[in-house]
Amino acid sequence: MGSITKILEFELLSIADYKIRVYTLVAILLIVIITKGLLFIIKKALFRKYKNRRLDTGNTHALYQIITYVIWVIAIGLILETIGIKVTVLIAGSAALLVGVGLGLQQTFNDVISGIILLSERSIRVDDILEIDGDIVKIQSIGLRTSKGLNTDDISIIIPNSLITTNKVINWSHQSKRTRFKINVGVAYGSDVDKVIKLLEESAFEHPEISDRNLIEARLIGFGNSSLDFQVLFFSNNIFRINKVKSDIRKIINRKFNQHNVTIPFPQMDLHFKSNETDLFIK
Repeated sequence: MGSITKILEFELLSIADYKIRVYTLVAILLIVIITKGLLFIIKKALFRKYKNRRLDTGNTHALYQIITYVIWVIAIGLILETIGIKVTVLIAGSAALLVGVGLGLQQTFNDVISGIILLSERSIRVDDILEIDGDIVKIQSIGLRTSKGLNTDDISIIIPNSLITTNKVINWSHQSKRTRFKINVGVAYGSDVDKVIKLLEESAFEHPEISDRNLIEARLIGFGNSSLDFQVLFFSNNIFRINKVKSDIRKIINRKFNQHNVTIPFPQMDLHFKSNETDLFIK
C-alpha cells in the first residue's frame, strides 16, 4: 500500500507553486473516462428506439449536443481545479485578454452564439432540407460553430451557423416532410385548354413519387407572348431529389404532348415594315 502511495505522490513536473504528480494525471484520466462514459449513457438513453417518442431525430440531436457541451465545460473546469488552477481566478485575471481575443474572433463567436441558438431554438434540425443562397442542402449535423450539409450533387458543405441565423433561409421540411411543387409549361395558341389540363394532371399522376394524387391540379395561368401558359401543381415527399422528379414529369409531359399533337412553341417575333411613299418633284 505504501509503495502505491509513493508512486501516486511521485512528482512529475514542478512549475512555481504548481506541482503535477502521478495522482494528478490519474485524476484527470478518471475525469475524462467518467465524462465519456456519462455522455455514452446519455446518448444511448436519448437515441434508444421507442424512447422519447415526442422527440424526433433533430430534436434529440440538438438536446444531446447541448448536454455534451455543458458536461465538457464542467469536466474541463474540474481538470483545471485538479491541476491547481483556480478557474475563478483564471477568468478574472484574463478578462482583458479575453476582450482582445473576443474582438479578434468576433465572427467565430458570432458563429458559436448562432450554434447555441440553432440547438436551443430547434428551428433547423438534422435531416431538414434547406435552401441557402440558391443551393439545396440536407443538414447532416449541427455543431457549435458550423453545420454540415449535403447538397444535391452529394458534396459535403460546411456552413457557418451565422449564415443560417442571419440570412433568409427556406426550410422545405419545417412544417411537413411533404411539400407542394410546380412545373410551368407553355403550349401554342389554339390548343384545347381542357385537353392540355387533363394531359398535365395525367403526367404528374404517372410518377410513382407523387403523394396525395387527388390534390394534383393543373391551371391556365396566363397568356404569354407566344404561348398559353399552364402550371401543374403536385405534392411530393422526395424534397431533396425533387429536381429529378420534375425532370421525369417533364419527360412524361413531352411524350404525352407528342402523342396528342400538342405543340410547345418556341419564342418568335413578327416584324412589320412600313414604307412611306414620297413624291419627288424635280424643278
